[in-house]
Amino acid sequence: MFDRVGWIVEATAGRDKGKLFVVTGVDPETHRLRLADGKGRRVAHPKEKKLGHVTCLTGAQREFPHPVTQKLQRGEPVTNRELRRALGAFKEEMRLGKR
Repeated sequence: MFDRVGWIVEATAGRDKGKLFVVTGVDPETHRLRLADGKGRRVAHPKEKKLGHVTCLTGAQREFPHPVTQKLQRGEPVTNRELRRALGAFKEEMRLGKR
């Protein structure tokens, strides 16, 4: 499975539909993404979702070079505060039309 750690995704199903998350890990057995946003879903207790229930907003073609996403890709731990700031910066870029 392609490594999606550090990508920013939007939930398309469930009660969290429309919310943005950062992929903090992938379960190798079930191929579910582990998602956190630093507020409702903390890094310590990520939400697990199937790949079909999210839309990838960043990835191989659409990079978001934020220090937090790079830390996740290197396997370094991140805090909830860092995740919130990364998602805030991403939302600001979307609002300004850079995405």
